Amino acid sequence: MILHVTQVQRLGGYVLALAFNDGKACEVDFDSSLWGSMFEPLRDKKTFDTVHISDELGTIVWDNGADFAPEYLRDLAK
Repeated sequence: MILHVTQVQRLGGYVLALAFNDGKACEVDFDSSLWGSMFEPLRDKKTFDTVHISDELGTIVWDNGADFAPEYLRDLAK
């Protein structure tokens, strides 16, 4: 089974609640992951709040084109 994100909810700060197609759910704090040219713009709350699920990619994406692989998201939650 290829892992996909099926739901995303903003919880405040840089924390998102995520659900996956295997039935698991978790909360992920992105505070320490927002570095580099693609992710630093997400430190702006308005930009971070544009998060949504891409049906094409099966993961969360932001309006600036940033995304994280579902497997990486699960690793962040551990």
